[in-house]
Amino acid sequence: MADTSYSLLDRVCTGGDEQSWNRLVEVYTPVLHAWLRRYDVLSPADVDDLVQDVLLTLSKEMPQFQPSRERGAFRAWLRTILVNRLKNFWRSRQHRPMAIGGSDFAQQLEQLSDGQSQISQLWDREHDRQVMQRLFTMVEPRFAPETWQAFRRQMVDGKSAEQVATEMQMPLHSVYAAKSRVLKALRDIAAGLVA
Repeated sequence: MADTSYSLLDRVCTGGDEQSWNRLVEVYTPVLHAWLRRYDVLSPADVDDLVQDVLLTLSKEMPQFQPSRERGAFRAWLRTILVNRLKNFWRSRQHRPMAIGGSDFAQQLEQLSDGQSQISQLWDREHDRQVMQRLFTMVEPRFAPETWQAFRRQMVDGKSAEQVATEMQMPLHSVYAAKSRVLKALRDIAAGLVA
């Protein structure tokens, strides 16, 4: 879950694959919005502008991105772009009458840029949670409510198939089938987005 797939990155980096770019934007826009809303010094308009700035930077820089086989390389690269866009934003606001956030904001950005800091590790966890949540949102409408519920009870709530079958009064084979079908759909809709 922590990695963005090499196949999607290859398709986006080499250009010409608008569908892959759109999928990346569809998944990552909510991730970026959620993270930026943490900063109380940013207005909703600032958040929207910064998300667009990060996505614009991604679109320009993707051809130069060299996906490594290192776990979370894209996630770390995205975090670096985000930090740089935030630093530029902060510097541009310092010369205005109402400087935002002062040294606390700058310190938070420095911590975010340090891959070993607690805030950087929080970024990693939030990134993974948000991406998975977005994929769930994209897949859920494809299934009947009981199929989706059987899947969630097993995969999210940690219930055994037997427990779910008993609680939902479903045949055990149907519970297993629900899990299998939803997992396949998640893999298909991710289409290489998450490895």
